[in-house]
Amino acid sequence: MFSTLRFFEGFCLAGIVLSLYALRIELCPPGHRFMITMVASFIEMAGQFLMPGLAALCRDWQVLQAVIICPFLLMLLYWVIFPESLRWLMATQQFEASKELILQFTHKNRVNTESDIKGVVPELEKEIARRPKKVCIVKVVGTRNLWKNIVVLCVNSLTGYGIHHCFAKSMMGHEAKMAITHNFYADYYTMAGIALASCLAMCPVVGFLGRRGGLLLFMILTALASLLQLGLLNLIGKYSQLPDSGMSDSVKDKFSTAFSIVGMFSSHAVGSLSVFFCAEITPTVIRGGGLGLVLASAGFGRLTAPIMELHNQKGYFLHHVIFACCTLICIICILLLPESKNQNLPENIPDGEHYTRQPLLPHKKGEQPLLLTNSELKDYSGLHDSAAVSDGISENTTANGMKSM
Repeated sequence: MFSTLRFFEGFCLAGIVLSLYALRIELCPPGHRFMITMVASFIEMAGQFLMPGLAALCRDWQVLQAVIICPFLLMLLYWVIFPESLRWLMATQQFEASKELILQFTHKNRVNTESDIKGVVPELEKEIARRPKKVCIVKVVGTRNLWKNIVVLCVNSLTGYGIHHCFAKSMMGHEAKMAITHNFYADYYTMAGIALASCLAMCPVVGFLGRRGGLLLFMILTALASLLQLGLLNLIGKYSQLPDSGMSDSVKDKFSTAFSIVGMFSSHAVGSLSVFFCAEITPTVIRGGGLGLVLASAGFGRLTAPIMELHNQKGYFLHHVIFACCTLICIICILLLPESKNQNLPENIPDGEHYTRQPLLPHKKGEQPLLLTNSELKDYSGLHDSAAVSDGISENTTANGMKSM
């Protein structure tokens, strides 16, 4: 019964996290989405720092469980107080509910409907007769760019959260064969402090480099930390066994700890940015489904930790090698993603499909890009009508408008 109730508790918590994440993204303007998400992350970090203190005060796990769950009772009032996402209602053509929500907002804000939203309510009244059009996440399979973006972010989140455990076990003494401390609270606060530092570093990095550039930078750091830990430390271990080397195992332990801290720092940022990136580039009609896929991939990455514990750390090195190879693949795949900084959220699947990538570096003046953007694409379906085309093009001009020599 305990295991069954814990399962349903985790099942409901996953839905709460997903719903709150999607609502935050849809309520914020483009320039404040990342800031609000980071504020929510800092509040989550505050909860992690308070958890050991609550455990020390309660002492009994049943009392601790009751203390943690009691604040969630306030969420029962959200059904009455907190409104539904107007963006989602409009995107799924639920115009009757949209009209009621707009009138509710205008009444609470004391807005004059005749002057401030003139034409909006009458336009909704014309569309009320239309049936709601909800879209399933399965529709992504028929797209060309959207499914690729979601799959890339799923692999990124799986790799980020999966390799995080490898770095944590290495830092806590699995490879170095000596723990930093033997105190549970010290180890817990060390890992929470690294996560907090990662969130603090994401703010200036993402603000300066953008979503794609920040994700690429943190993934490169993760790959370097994992490769150095797997390759360089093995070389140091063999060199330290030589009688004249003058190098002890403590040097290897210090390097292992340093690489583990850098790896945990960057892998936490990779996982968090992958979830946030998916929320921005997934259309409103399927944002919940896209977020669910990325969060499920992150959960599967976390699941590798207890699997390794069940096998008594057998195959730990292979586990780390596989995720290190995944980081190299992710570096290449990140280049295929679009940049969503200061961009409007896509509302439907065609909007998300036209969300194509931009080059990392701007084009120089006079340089013609190799890949055309969507605004530059033209319909060449009628080129087979050679007779009609030849009348409009001179003999010394090619199809792309350049004169032939």
